[in-house]
Formats: sequence, C-alpha cells, structure tokens
Amino acid sequence: MYAAFFGLTQPPFSIAPDPRYLYLSERHREALAHLLYGMESGGGFVLLTGEIGAGKTTVCRAVLEQLPAQARVAYIFNPKLTVGDLLQTICHEFGVAVHPQGPGPATIKDYLDPLNAHLLASHAAGEHNVLIIDEAQSLSPDVLEQLRLLTNLETNERKLLQIILIGQPELRQMLARPELEQLTQRVIARFHLGALNESETGQYVAHRLAVAGWKGGAILEPDALRLVFKLTGGVPRRINLLCDRALLGAYASKKNQVSAKMVQQAASEVFGEQPHQGTSSRFSANRFGWGSLALGALAGAVAAGALAWWWQAPAATGAVAAVANSAQPALASPSTKAETPSNPKATSEESENSTAVLEPNLDRLPPGPPPKEAWIASEDEAFRALGLRWGTTLVRKEPCLEAREHRLQCYRTPRMTVNGLRQLDRPAALKLQLPGQGSGFVLATTISDTAVELSNGSQQWRMPLTALSSVWSGYYVTLWRTPPGQQGRLNNGFVGPAAEWMEARLDTLQAAQQLPATAKTLKDKVEAFQAAQGLEVNGRASPTTLIMINRATGVEEPRLALAKP
Repeated sequence: MYAAFFGLTQPPFSIAPDPRYLYLSERHREALAHLLYGMESGGGFVLLTGEIGAGKTTVCRAVLEQLPAQARVAYIFNPKLTVGDLLQTICHEFGVAVHPQGPGPATIKDYLDPLNAHLLASHAAGEHNVLIIDEAQSLSPDVLEQLRLLTNLETNERKLLQIILIGQPELRQMLARPELEQLTQRVIARFHLGALNESETGQYVAHRLAVAGWKGGAILEPDALRLVFKLTGGVPRRINLLCDRALLGAYASKKNQVSAKMVQQAASEVFGEQPHQGTSSRFSANRFGWGSLALGALAGAVAAGALAWWWQAPAATGAVAAVANSAQPALASPSTKAETPSNPKATSEESENSTAVLEPNLDRLPPGPPPKEAWIASEDEAFRALGLRWGTTLVRKEPCLEAREHRLQCYRTPRMTVNGLRQLDRPAALKLQLPGQGSGFVLATTISDTAVELSNGSQQWRMPLTALSSVWSGYYVTLWRTPPGQQGRLNNGFVGPAAEWMEARLDTLQAAQQLPATAKTLKDKVEAFQAAQGLEVNGRASPTTLIMINRATGVEEPRLALAKP
C-alpha cells in the first residue's frame, strides 16, 4: 500500500523469509560459522537456539545455500511427531522406500533397516546426509532418544547422519535433563543466537529499504530509529512488524519521513499497550559495541576452515579477459566541477550508469574461490592493483604514501562484512584464508544480489555471497578520494579543508531533503547522515563516514555494485 508512495518496488518489511533480503549480522555470521564447523566435524548433533524472530531460519537457509551437490538434506518443519511418524518422515525426505514385513502397519524396524542401508550406500557413493529439525523444542523425549540412536551408525572416520536441531531457548533446558545426557554428550557444536545491537538494527533497516528500491535519504529520523531498537530489542521479526506499521502510518499522514511519534503509535498498534522495552533478559542486544561496517572477524576466522570437506571446488582453468584500463570510467581531477554537484542524486546515478556497460555477467565466470597460485601476494601489491581501478599507477615502494599525491587515501579494517562490502560500494582487496594454504589477497570488483566477482587483475571468479565468509577473514583494504585541498592523511573531517567540504556536501543533501531540516550544527548533520546510511551514529567524521559522503553526493569513484540490466 505504501510502497509506491515512498518510491519502493515492494514492501521492505515483510516477515516472509525472502532470500533477497538476507542480512547476516555479526551474530548471524557467528552462528553460521558454528553450524559449518559442526558439520565439518564428523557427525553428531549441532544445536542452534535463539529467541522467536531472532533469525534462526535465516541462518539455516544460509547453510543450505552453501551445501554442495553431494549433500542430501531432510528438513522437518513440524516436529510434533511420534517416533514412527518421525522415521516415516525422514525416510520420505531422503527418498527411502519402506516395505512393511508384516500384514499390519510398518514397524520401527521396517523404517530403520532401509534407512540404515540407504545411509551406508550414500556414504559409499561420497554423499553426506543432513537432517535438519526446526522448532526442535517441541520434540518429545522418546523422539530425541530415537534421534540419538540414529547417530550410532558410523564409519571409522565419521557418523553417517548429521543432525541439526534448531529451536527456542527451551530446547537448551530440555537437553539439560539427566535422562538426555547421552544425547547432550553428542552435541559437537552449539550456538545461541541473540538479537541485533543498536548499530546493526540501523544497518538492518537500511539494508531492507535498499533492497526494496529506496535510493533517497533517511526514511526514519534518527530518534525514530533509536526508538525502533528500544521497542524491539533488536529482534529482526519485531523490527519488521514495527517498521512496516510505521511506514504505513507515515503514508496515511502523507509524511515523507517516519518520526519517533509515529513509531510509538505503530508500536501500540502492533505490540499492544506495553510494547517490548529494551532487550530480553535472556540475551543482550548490546553485547557488541563496534560499528556496523566493522563486523565479522571472528565469524570469518572460525568459518575459514569450516568448508574444508564441503568445498572441493576445482581450480579455475583458462583466463577470463580482464577489463582494460582504458575501459575504466574517467575520473574527475581535483579541480573539476564534479566535486560540487548541484544534484547529488542525479550525479550518483550518472556515475553508476557510466560503469554499467563494463560489468561482466557473473553467471559466466568460473566458480571460486580462486586457487592459491592466483592470489595477490602482498597488501602493497593489492593497493597497486586497486590504484589502477582509480586510474592511478602506483609504482613506489610505499603505495599508500604515493596515493596521497593523487588525492587518494588507503583504508583498511580487519572486521569487514558482506553487508559493509556492499555498503561502501567500491572495489576492494579481500584477504582470503584457506585451510593449509595460508592467506593472500584478491580484488572484489563487482557484486550482485547473490555473488561477488573476485579477480587478480587477469582472471575472474564468481563467489556466492553466502559462502564468502568461509574463505574471507574479514580483512579488507580499499582506496577513497579525499576532499580537495586536503594535505596529508585525513583522520577527522572536522579539521582543515575537509570540514568546509563536508559541510557543503551535507548542506546539499539537506537541501535535497535527504537529511532532516532539524539538523542545525555540522555534528547534527553528520549524525543524521550516519543514521540515514545505517552507520554507527557517533558524530565522528571518520574516513568511513567521509567515504559514504563521497558515495551519496556523487564524487566520481569506481563502484562495486553490479549495474542493472
């Protein structure tokens, strides 16, 4: 109803698990890493618990997207079954034919014998069988005991059936019972999925709006966004319900922005008279305090070896023609008028369109990850390769010092995420880590809704976004264009020529109604911009904030985003 009013292609806050809206926060990445690690460890039980609406199904879908062709998955959504019903469902999911030996209905043995034979034959054929049970807190003790018995079938190396139990916190309490101790001892990995912190909540909202087609400034005012976090506790499903109703209220009032008052009214309609205040006592949404872009090192490191047995991707053969340097978009010199566009939105769109014809078709690329021999050996070499993307040849021993002479500055962080990669929207070098192969760099040059193009300058590979964290440590380096007149390294945009440039840029966005008119001081405008972009709202004009101002106001830099067909 309100989508057309806000210029959206679809409602952004549906509670349906649409894979296009996949958002993996730090906690989700950790959960994914634990699941993958458990699945690599040779069988048994893997346990994922979380509050209602915390994103357990999202994590599970991310796992399923990474499974190779030799994986066989049985997924049970309704666990309120008897032992016989459970075995019948498992056999049906795995395609196992059951033939009762007697005149009556099938017995437990009638199900177990062909299932065991299937698991043995499947293992001999190089396949791996995974049983996923959702809402597992509803399983009865006798069904849990039967599941334990199913894991008795094993070879010298591994168990033949991997079981993933997904459920609410009550599942942990159930497994703590003395009579289930034998099953608990077979849990090889477990993770409790908490809620989003305040910074992640802002990025989650911005991500869903962007996927739905939003291209303007902040729809939710900063105070409204903070109230969303306070009222939902950072639980994604509650965020969706509240934001959906708040946007509907703004539409009904013919307002282009959602105020805190609208959010409060929406909460009373969605949650009742006493909306959820703050976080649940069973988890803390503020467990992590770092910024929304700088996330994911732990999950990336844990997951780095998690697909060692899943992923046996063949080394890419042949070369895919690299984009010629002459095909790179012309970059504005420091003195060009491109530095002060009168219409930042239009300029940004023109910049994106100028690179659109250069982007390759990712579906035609060989699968990643790139083999070790194709990696870029050092960070300095990675910066030199990135310099070519900015139309600059860096040849000296210290490429970052040389880059400043061209109004470019190096940026690096060890804690980048896929969401941050998309948000910064620029070619970057990612540090890959593969088990037993050490580490090295590759360039991320193009991104789509589902995959990223990795390149070493002469060859390209296609890497699914859901699988990237399994080989990427989170270490990220890139270049960005500093404001005109800036001398030396820039750490704070409130100092020197950068301050005047930044205020002029933010004033332009405010005049275009992409920042609220209530932001009066420069610090207020920076905070409003950070909230609009899903950044951590801290009022600091850090390089990350300045990079996003470049992007929002049309400073001509190479883009990472895949152009629309």
